[in-house]
Amino acid sequence: MTEYFPEVPDIEYQGPDSDEELAFDYYDPDKHVGDKTMKEHLRFAVSFWHAFTGDGSDPFGAPTMQRPWDDIEDPMEKSRARIEANFELLDKLGIEYFCYHDRDLAPRGDSIEESNEYLDEIVPLIKEKIDETGIGVLFGSAELFAEPKYAVGAASSPSADVFAHAGAQVKKALKSPTSWVAKGSASGAAVKATRRS
Repeated sequence: MTEYFPEVPDIEYQGPDSDEELAFDYYDPDKHVGDKTMKEHLRFAVSFWHAFTGDGSDPFGAPTMQRPWDDIEDPMEKSRARIEANFELLDKLGIEYFCYHDRDLAPRGDSIEESNEYLDEIVPLIKEKIDETGIGVLFGSAELFAEPKYAVGAASSPSADVFAHAGAQVKKALKSPTSWVAKGSASGAAVKATRRS
């Protein structure tokens, strides 16, 4: 397995007097604050879209992030690399959750069917990494904003075919395995409510 962040050690609590640059000075996951640990109070999560798929560009400038997977041509291989990197970094940071949009995890296809096939292909790797590391999902959602077809909205689009595409995309996103989603999260509640209906 490729290591994507070999220069990053495990980041741990070392206290306010530590000189270590990559350490927690005040966040001690095992320290009790009231009747819960800091880890229970502060459920940190990394957003997949910023950390692994975004390129650091904004309306005022060019991309600023260069990553090892940027040069991978095959979109599914690039997705696999990003997922491996996500779990490696979160493990080193001691962060137990990540957040994602469906199109962060797998590439967008030429049709909703192809996009769904890509997502189905990548799901076993994500499930394997969740089982292996104990890292879970705080929330996941459908990306209903990046494609030009969603310029005037997804569920609010005046175009019936865009509305239908958005509905199909949301339905697929909600069918992600419930074991991914952390207890008490908004996604968990949404998935349960959807499955009851």
